[in-house]
Amino acid sequence: MKPESLRALYLRGIRKLKSVPRPEFDARVLLLHAGRISAETFHAHPETRLSATDVKRFLRLVRSRSEGVPLAYLTGRKEFWSLEFRVGPGVLIPRPETEALVEKAVGLAAERGGSILDLGTGSGNVAVVLARELPRARITALDISLRALRIAAANAAFHGCSGIRFVRSDLFSSFGRPRPLFDLIVSNPPYIGRVEWTRLTPGVRDHEPRRALVGGVRGTEFTEKLVLEARRFLKPGGHLILEIGAGQEATVRAMFGAGWGAVEVVPDLAGIPRVIAVRKAARAAGAVTSGRPACGSR
Repeated sequence: MKPESLRALYLRGIRKLKSVPRPEFDARVLLLHAGRISAETFHAHPETRLSATDVKRFLRLVRSRSEGVPLAYLTGRKEFWSLEFRVGPGVLIPRPETEALVEKAVGLAAERGGSILDLGTGSGNVAVVLARELPRARITALDISLRALRIAAANAAFHGCSGIRFVRSDLFSSFGRPRPLFDLIVSNPPYIGRVEWTRLTPGVRDHEPRRALVGGVRGTEFTEKLVLEARRFLKPGGHLILEIGAGQEATVRAMFGAGWGAVEVVPDLAGIPRVIAVRKAARAAGAVTSGRPACGSR
């Protein structure tokens, strides 16, 4: 296979990616990744030629993308909160919608501080952002998947957040008897129903981890169990913040009864109710505790 110029390869990639939503964007990203070149080189020197090895690598990536493999899995990277995170098969790819969850958590934790739990951490994107935005917080990130925890720990190390505690756990099982441990519990739980799952795009349905997406027959069963257990691990006056699916607001609202305060709903950029935040009834004012910072400066 002969060396080819960046311009020729880019146009070739676009032609082969006609079946994906953004062929120009994907072709460019895969070309930069395969050739290990910068965007500046791509734009300023389109006549630059890649080696035969890099050409072969690029075409292999293009073929995988045309078959539905998510772009983030092919590059091994995904941006979230303007930060780069490592991702891979078996780990949910961070979505822009989840930034609404983080933004709400940062606002509430800034008032209260203390101990934060990220339940279902996945790539660790939520835990890492919270650690960077709230450097004095004590953050625990849990997931049932060992693969996800390894990737999350690697992302935390990359971003200088060595103080995050990573725990393998099925919901709260690793914490033993219920007791108030956290000032804030945040979660982007699986909330897609089984029928809805079958209608997802092949890129999601065939490649991303089903366990991280499907929350039961209706999609809200996992969330219901989480709400039931979270109250027993929240400190009085603490907050539970959840990402929810489109059309689930009323169902999730109904899960909060006695012992919970008013439900606050935050829409995403499309105006869809995306985040629910609820405060546990306070018996007494909770003291702000200090501990090892979760994220050091870089």
